[in-house]
Amino acid sequence: MSSFTIVAGARPNFMKIAPIIHQLAKKKQAGVEVSFRLVHTGQHYDKKMSGDFFEQLNIPEPDVNLGGGGGTQAEQTAAIMVAFEKELLENRPDIVLVVGDVTSTLACSITAKKLQIDVAHVEGGIRSGDLSMPEEINRMVTDSITDHFFTTSEIANENLRKSGFAQSKIHFVGNTMIDTLKTQMPRFQKPEGSVFEHLESGQYFVMTMHRPANVDQEHKLKAMIVAILEGTKGLPIIFPVHPRTAKNLQNLGIAAPNLHMTDPLGYLEFNYLVKYAKGVITDSGGITEEASVMNVPCITLRDNTERPETIHLGTNELVGTDPSKLKPYLEKIMHGEWKQYQGIPLWDGKTAERIVDILIASYPAT
Repeated sequence: MSSFTIVAGARPNFMKIAPIIHQLAKKKQAGVEVSFRLVHTGQHYDKKMSGDFFEQLNIPEPDVNLGGGGGTQAEQTAAIMVAFEKELLENRPDIVLVVGDVTSTLACSITAKKLQIDVAHVEGGIRSGDLSMPEEINRMVTDSITDHFFTTSEIANENLRKSGFAQSKIHFVGNTMIDTLKTQMPRFQKPEGSVFEHLESGQYFVMTMHRPANVDQEHKLKAMIVAILEGTKGLPIIFPVHPRTAKNLQNLGIAAPNLHMTDPLGYLEFNYLVKYAKGVITDSGGITEEASVMNVPCITLRDNTERPETIHLGTNELVGTDPSKLKPYLEKIMHGEWKQYQGIPLWDGKTAERIVDILIASYPAT
């Protein structure tokens, strides 16, 4: 029997593994000899950041939760590695599948390879070129020891080829996050609460911010929010606040009648808001993908991106972290002059099918 271990730990991971789990379950039902274990590293342990996703995305409860949340980057990495090594020694698979670029991705890929277990990296090959981002280090280290790269774009393929990886290891399959988006879109639901009751389609903005470059310096965070308030001309701004950002906002004392800071939202609720928004303002990579496919204008508050296809073919624009640069972009959105989604190759909702077919062919039942 083919055996796979699938690793998830942080909120974006769950959207990426859900369609893979669904496809593996389909194969089992069809009589294919395949088994898998779902390992939750515990990197995100807040219910809104993690727990709700199992129910909303129809993912089975994990076979094990490693409880690796909290602490510094090094403490978290070490805790996950120690616990994951024990898991692999007790339940050795043919291959470990990691997704994205979070601490769990790095920790579990290293642990697997040291036990001579193959690693597959979903979203392999993406690069921002910015080594100040922990995620970039996670990507580079994970890719350096990966056996199968499942890539989202031709740009990622080229990054891997330039790094000397054999074409036989690179599988251009598309984007599992878009599989989840397309599957779940009919189930999107308006969040509950008075803040959301009077929102009109196309007449509000959604904002997320969590990266250190935007939120760690209070004066800079305040300047960015002031610039956003000015540029959105009184339209409601829904700002689900990441735990990291909430801490830094406490001292700012910013208040505006149209700025609504909320708790983190579930997947179905958050993407409902994105789908019907006038525009999205974010420093997240994944949200730029979802906004693009839903053809919603998207402003990215970063100086670089590991997802350039969302700029070339999507609705995303890279604005940077200087608040003074925002105005012309917000004016474009306000005037309805934003670019349209062009379509990104293989972002068709069938990525997980391709991944599972490759895995089963590469590791047939013995």
